[in-house]
Amino acid sequence: MQIFQMANRMRIPIESSTSYRGRNSRPNWLVLLAFIGVGLGAGAIGALFSPGVSTGANHWYGMLGKPEWAPPNSWFGPVWTVLYVLMGTSAWLIWRERYHRGRRAALAAYAIQLVLNALWAPFFFGAKNIGAGLFVIVALWLTIVWTIREFAAVKSGAAWMLVPYLIWVTCASALNLAIWKLNQ
Repeated sequence: MQIFQMANRMRIPIESSTSYRGRNSRPNWLVLLAFIGVGLGAGAIGALFSPGVSTGANHWYGMLGKPEWAPPNSWFGPVWTVLYVLMGTSAWLIWRERYHRGRRAALAAYAIQLVLNALWAPFFFGAKNIGAGLFVIVALWLTIVWTIREFAAVKSGAAWMLVPYLIWVTCASALNLAIWKLNQ
């Protein structure tokens, strides 16, 4: 009887607001900012080679034949900024699922797609190689699909946050293909 009384005193009360994940559900805002910062950093690498920053890329890209449906250059910066914030937030949501066995694979897929994302602009604008850019963006599209699949296995909301990114990269892939066809 005395053992049971002592055990009851040692129990940690669980409030109704505490989820089944315990500490896992508490946000860590600095880590969120780090995830967003890493995404924006990948975007900054691409931006260094883009027509908005590089005069050489601006001249070269301006001379290329582009389809009529190509979006104006002024769209790319704001759209990518929103997408990088969504991507970083999505990855942070996966990172918070500390005890999920699919977390590591999901974050690995995310890291691979982020590297491919950062590589596209150096190939397309920096090397002025439309074909290599097309290869990289197709690989990027495939890894985004893989990342969404892995994220969905861990937390569906995080996967849905990547859908606008997939749509935008689908459009960018079509644009890259059209530019490649028009400039052969």
